[in-house]
Amino acid sequence: YKILYLTSYNLTSLSVNVFTSFFKIIVFFCNYTFFQNQSRLSSKLFLPNFFVSISSTHKYEKKDINTKINLDTNSSTKIKICGLTSPAEARYLNENHVDFAGMVLFFPKSKRNISIEQAKDIMAALDASIKRVAVVVSPSIEQVRQIEAAGFDYVQIHGEIPETETEAEAAIAIPILKAFNVSDMDSYEKYHNDSRIAGYVFDAIEPGSGKTFDWKLVDNIPRDEKLLLLAGGLNPDNVRMAIEAVHPDGVDVSSGVENDDKVGKNPEKIHDFVAAVKS
Repeated sequence: YKILYLTSYNLTSLSVNVFTSFFKIIVFFCNYTFFQNQSRLSSKLFLPNFFVSISSTHKYEKKDINTKINLDTNSSTKIKICGLTSPAEARYLNENHVDFAGMVLFFPKSKRNISIEQAKDIMAALDASIKRVAVVVSPSIEQVRQIEAAGFDYVQIHGEIPETETEAEAAIAIPILKAFNVSDMDSYEKYHNDSRIAGYVFDAIEPGSGKTFDWKLVDNIPRDEKLLLLAGGLNPDNVRMAIEAVHPDGVDVSSGVENDDKVGKNPEKIHDFVAAVKS
């Protein structure tokens, strides 16, 4: 009996110990599984969100930059930067994806006046997508021929358009942008039906002065399929207001994107002007 009792007692103790050990194993396994799951959960939830956060920030910054330099917009307003004087300024236009580059020729009164040879150097530095515009005042037909030979895409004419002397002489071969100042806007009808005219530039009474004019004057101009560019005192601060007031096909700026001493174009002002147009 004693032997049986001891055997039963030992078996009971063994069972308890086995059960206790088994229970500890289960508890350990549950704890291990719990922490493993927590780790996986953290990996699935925290780390991706962290990287998504970084990615989202990067995308936001990229979009913001694009907005500033005009790449992520739907604006169709064309941009002309006028009065270029060096190839370095041409590169500013390339960086900001403008549409037209203007160069003043045969007008010594202007501080932006350059020679045909200088213009060729500037044109060579421009992206192929940027249209080259020769800006002149009442040119002779010989001067227009030099402009054509140099490879300009347009000639912007202030004042009178030269006429060929004989019917046998070839007409002007490149499209004309006819410029009007406040003082001669009433001559618009004279050129309205002229097939040589590809577009109009409406400028202040003193082109290149940085002075604006009453934009309401343009309201009296009948619109057609030809390009309408607004110029005269535009700058990064007022160009958006001008676009909303006039709704031109494009805007034209010169002094508004120059250095403070009015010598040469300022890359930051060009950047800001383009950003304002495309905002």
